Amino acid sequence: MEAFFDQVGLFIQTHQFWSGPIIFLLTFGESMLILGIMIPATAILLFTGGLVGSGILDPYTVLIWGIAGAVVGDSISYLIGRFFGPKVLQWRLIKQQRSTVARARLFFYKYGFLSIFFGRFLGPIRSTIPTVAGIMGMSHFRFEIANILSAIVWVPVMLSPGYLAARSIDAAQNASHITLYIGGGLSVVIGVGLLYAFSRKRETSHERRKRLIKPSTSI
Repeated sequence: MEAFFDQVGLFIQTHQFWSGPIIFLLTFGESMLILGIMIPATAILLFTGGLVGSGILDPYTVLIWGIAGAVVGDSISYLIGRFFGPKVLQWRLIKQQRSTVARARLFFYKYGFLSIFFGRFLGPIRSTIPTVAGIMGMSHFRFEIANILSAIVWVPVMLSPGYLAARSIDAAQNASHITLYIGGGLSVVIGVGLLYAFSRKRETSHERRKRLIKPSTSI
């Protein structure tokens, strides 16, 4: 799995035109019921944030595609729960994740609307809460409000560590260059100053020596 994501990251870096659709698929998969448990796209999003911070990828393209994928993934997960109802909980793959589903149900019971928003940031139950909301009959309109708002916040948060790391490295490199330029400039100024002071000292010593050896004239 790690090798697969390394290849995905390399593909995004070398084929920038496809970066948007790939980010869409990653955030879509991580937000989808069942798939979200098996597709931890966080590492790719961190790497993508680094590419954005380095100026390799366009930030608006990545954000728009990423948010769209997250919204669509949660919407489909919600509709699955709404259409199939409690039967979803009897699916074999869902029954294998009983503890995750139980946590998602408890979280939804406890926080309702807010669980859709904050659940986006809780990895293990991220893709399960929308389906639970659908099973529990949450209003589609209220769900979509929380879904869209959470996606708008979640994608930048996932990208920000890589973005900030890349920017800090770039800033450090720029700072070292600026320091080098300043140091070089100061060296030139100091060198010119010392040369000027030394030449002035030589001129003063030479004039003093001339006064000492100049013959005195008698009146």
